[in-house]
Amino acid sequence: MKYFNLALLCGCLATSMLPGRALAQESMQGAIEKDWPYLQSLYTHFHENPELSFRETQTAERMATELRSLGFEVTTGIGGTGLVAIMKNGEGPRLMIRTDMDALPVKETTGKSYASKIIGENYLGAKNLPIMHACGHDVHMTALVGTARRLVAMKDQWAGTLVLIGQPAEEIGLGAKAMLDDGLYTRFGVPDFNLALHVSAGLPAGVIGYTAGYALANVDSVDIEIKGVGGHGAYPHTTKDPIVLGAYIVTALQTLVSRSVDPQAPAVVTVGSFHGGTKHNIIPGNVHLKLTVRSYSDAVRQTLLDGITRIAQNQARAFGITEDQLPVITVEKDYTPSTYNDPALVKRAMTAIADQIGEKNVREMPAVMGGEDFARYGRTKEKVPGFMFWAGAVEPENYAKAKASGETLPSLHSAFFAPDAQKTITTAVNAMSAAALNVLEKTNDG
Repeated sequence: MKYFNLALLCGCLATSMLPGRALAQESMQGAIEKDWPYLQSLYTHFHENPELSFRETQTAERMATELRSLGFEVTTGIGGTGLVAIMKNGEGPRLMIRTDMDALPVKETTGKSYASKIIGENYLGAKNLPIMHACGHDVHMTALVGTARRLVAMKDQWAGTLVLIGQPAEEIGLGAKAMLDDGLYTRFGVPDFNLALHVSAGLPAGVIGYTAGYALANVDSVDIEIKGVGGHGAYPHTTKDPIVLGAYIVTALQTLVSRSVDPQAPAVVTVGSFHGGTKHNIIPGNVHLKLTVRSYSDAVRQTLLDGITRIAQNQARAFGITEDQLPVITVEKDYTPSTYNDPALVKRAMTAIADQIGEKNVREMPAVMGGEDFARYGRTKEKVPGFMFWAGAVEPENYAKAKASGETLPSLHSAFFAPDAQKTITTAVNAMSAAALNVLEKTNDG
């Protein structure tokens, strides 16, 4: 990671030191710190009461109550359990800020006094699942409310339309699509810009990370059903062994990244599951493979998906499998598209954030191969510019100790993930408020 160089980015470092601006920065920071007891209570509530994807009914109700109390016009039930909150404040840009709301089926082991003890069911009906906000969506929601509170208190400093959305089902990659399919843009207007944030388990609290351009990956789930001819393990010559065929397919798939994709284009093909057979001496009739496929560009994505089909079917032909028994390849329809952070919006937002929290607290980050369905809001025909940044969540002392010792810190989705709530949330509110004020900045004649 490297520190963000504000002077190179915007060429206006000196202006950020003007006395009036410095006072405004201190004033907003001070207001956020004073608001912490309120935000702490809200964060604790969200953390203690997590809900799974498309089951965020109580969460959405609390979010709606918070935003209505600030004067937003709130509509619930968008995309299932999503909500849209709108505040108009004169002529100006239309800015959408998104938070996700769902939690994960994880049994919390943080030892926090407010640790989740919730047991619930998922949208498919599976019951008795422990539930935890192990990906920081409780932080995201609290930060969105905190940002709303700051922007309402500072309405004289911005102009335009502020659209805040609470999105369901990010963890299963379906929530953004559900909201768009339910008319997010057609019913509530197309934004000029989209912003979001996500906690980082790899940055200390108090630090904001950013990536311009591709930031997160296309995520595809692929299943390969391999058919063979089963039989007795003592007489393999009478069979067409799908386990051996599967092993050849897994090995050949490794050449997709190394030989079919430009070495400078990131790509991942991982076989995460290989299931077949029931007994030592029986050659099964079929084998099932489960893959995760990651890429940034749509062209590389298509190369990988086409290559999986080509390799699986031609390996089967080489094993003498007939055309009507070739492997069946299924690509999950609702994939997660790659997140592309608009460089111009990144430059603009990060200039404001660095002005607000200090250049030393902003870091450029490498892109990662994880996925986030926030990307979908920029994938419509309107091509709305978007930017998602990272809010460091690790207690700074623990971060420093881990860096010195080489210890691995709990990751997102870990039962041990416990963010430094106060520093993470107040920094996130500070950063998002600064970015929003920049986007919605009043013109001289406004």
